[in-house]
Amino acid sequence: MRAPVLITGATQRIGLSLAEHFMARDIPVIVTYRRPKSALTRLQQAGATTLQADFATNEGISALISAVKDHTSALRAIIHNASDWDKEQDNQDPAALMAKMMQVHVSAPYQINLGLQTLLGHQGLSDIIHMTDFVTRTGHPRQIAYAASKAALDNMTLSFATLLADQAKVNSIAPALLMFTANDDASSRQKAQHKQLLAPAPGPQEAVSTVEYIMNSDYITGRTLHLDGGRHLV
Repeated sequence: MRAPVLITGATQRIGLSLAEHFMARDIPVIVTYRRPKSALTRLQQAGATTLQADFATNEGISALISAVKDHTSALRAIIHNASDWDKEQDNQDPAALMAKMMQVHVSAPYQINLGLQTLLGHQGLSDIIHMTDFVTRTGHPRQIAYAASKAALDNMTLSFATLLADQAKVNSIAPALLMFTANDDASSRQKAQHKQLLAPAPGPQEAVSTVEYIMNSDYITGRTLHLDGGRHLV
């Protein structure tokens, strides 16, 4: 039986596209979600194992680790896609914001990687993929805590690549603007055109293709693949 792929935060956008990609290829998936979204039923009907998980608490992370171990004895991959995009605001406690960003983007992947280590490497090398962000290299004046936490996740890729070298390849993907949101008006979409060399918002398939590239490779670990359309050159 093929070992499943665990994808955190997989009921929308890139996570959802990844889950549907693997299921279309008859690869079992385990997906986590914080709150039910419209795609949850669709994933369940397609055969995905869906686990509610709140990464804002250590108890929620521990419960998720136990639930995955109850479901499977091996994992083909762990894709850390769950994320939070809170911004610095005048009415928000800076300490609480930083703690929240570090909890979701650093502590949760850290605990999950260690907690599920025994499930890796049973069918050849497994993969761990951290979804980070373009801002890990540039920072962001309105999302300082978010950028710092994603940079920490990017750095953690190096340590886990060394620690788990006999069991898994560990890499990061750092996307810039792959998808517009419903809140992006015509003006903001036009501004995005001038921030990079290639057209922005190519869609989630770019992330899916990059995940496939990493998983199909036998010789990439401890690296960050940048999906930024040449933004670093503008």
